[in-house]
Amino acid sequence: MNATSPSYLKHHFLMAMPHMADPNFAQTLIYLIEHNREGAMGLVVNRPSGLNLADILEQLRPDEPVGLANHQVVVFSGGPVQTDRGFVLHPADAQFQATLGLGELGVTTSQDVLFAIADGVGPKHYFIALGYAGWQPGQLEAELVDNVWLSCPAQPHILFDLPPEQRLTAAAASLGVDLDLLTTQVGHA
Repeated sequence: MNATSPSYLKHHFLMAMPHMADPNFAQTLIYLIEHNREGAMGLVVNRPSGLNLADILEQLRPDEPVGLANHQVVVFSGGPVQTDRGFVLHPADAQFQATLGLGELGVTTSQDVLFAIADGVGPKHYFIALGYAGWQPGQLEAELVDNVWLSCPAQPHILFDLPPEQRLTAAAASLGVDLDLLTTQVGHA
């Protein structure tokens, strides 16, 4: 008997299909940080939280002045799990106290990356999120079979160069798909 090796989607985008009913994930684009037999973890990359870097710095460094530019740095809602925990995606060549390499990108969970960004010495490109999306073992695979998500390889230019409201459409277009033309009805052939 031939065992099929699983296909994992680390460093891929997940696009919510139009029929996604869960308000945490409807119309979202997710960057998958990890996907293996133990589950999956990702960050919603197109949902601004309403917070900015200045808001976070006021909590982390309350005695230091916050530069005006930090009010323009958007912080995103990365997902419904541990919404008080921060994640920064950036090119892999930047290393901080707690950076995990993901290929051409890295994810950092330590505060030093936020301070570097605030002080103008951080990575040129970055994405800041609070919270993450998580899946139990087999859960994401089942959702993919049920056509809840569409996936494609992640493209850093979509993450770093496009406004949040254009990211989902751009990721779908990279596959030649227009999500607005897909039906909200699901089924299997």
